[in-house]
Amino acid sequence: MVRTGFLQHWPFSKLRKFLPPLRIWWFSRLKLNGYDLVISSSGAEAKGIKVPKGTLHINYCHAPTHYYWKRFNAYMENPGFGALDPVARFGLRLLISPLRKWDVKAAKRPDFMIANSTFIKSEINKYYGRDSVVIHPPVDVDRFALKGPLVTRRGFVTAGRQTPYKRFDLAIKACNDLGKHLTVIGNGPEHDKLRELAIAKTVTFLTTVTDQQMPLDFQKAQAFIFTTDHEDFGVTPVEAMAAGTPVIANKAGGPIDYVIPGKTGEFYEPQTVGALKRVLQDFDPKKYDPYAIARHAQTFRPAVFRQKLTQFIQEKL
Repeated sequence: MVRTGFLQHWPFSKLRKFLPPLRIWWFSRLKLNGYDLVISSSGAEAKGIKVPKGTLHINYCHAPTHYYWKRFNAYMENPGFGALDPVARFGLRLLISPLRKWDVKAAKRPDFMIANSTFIKSEINKYYGRDSVVIHPPVDVDRFALKGPLVTRRGFVTAGRQTPYKRFDLAIKACNDLGKHLTVIGNGPEHDKLRELAIAKTVTFLTTVTDQQMPLDFQKAQAFIFTTDHEDFGVTPVEAMAAGTPVIANKAGGPIDYVIPGKTGEFYEPQTVGALKRVLQDFDPKKYDPYAIARHAQTFRPAVFRQKLTQFIQEKL
């Protein structure tokens, strides 16, 4: 059974998303009597729930609240309210100090915290002063699994919601300069800007790709380019790996847990067009074994997640 709160029924979804005081009020007043175990799956307000004495509270933390900490400056630059951005900036600037204090206090409420990557484990320690254990999130790798004979791989691919911190511009500029084929899958607020950057005819945009087509698009590429700035984990690159496709990623954040240079992909650093171009110029797809990459992706399948989470819960109970 799924039970939703009153904020779920607000008519203005964008406004609901950017009202943390109301979310804090709702989560902190949830009645959770009669449970032996409560799991909060959030890095934001849900971890601040209060459970009765004797109830175990485990928080699965996807990231310390982005708009309070790591990405505060990015949210100030681009709040996502359109014409109301100045109002959103004023509100966040006004409330950030008490919100950060509450967030640190809320992070002390769970009995245990689980991080979704090694990077987030370090972020939890940095902002909350707490230790945590890493259990990677489940990825539907079977949907992307290699099927049938290998196809000829050509060009590069990238995919995801096109927002500023995803830095799709780096991949587009690098492939522009090198004349490399690049397929950009997805849509988002940066879409029009990214299209304007794509001056080379070798850059193609696909905004509507079916669930059946996506694995094929990944399997046809020489590599998946992942340019996100300090991604918490990064499910899409693992999906590409499940398709036997190596990943080229910035050496930061979640990819450190699954990109093995020379085996499942390559890193570039720093996060610049020049650094990415150097990797793309030297990239040789023949040195990677698609089946070995796909086997590595299997370590992130849902069954592994369930087994590790169940074991952790049983130990703590």
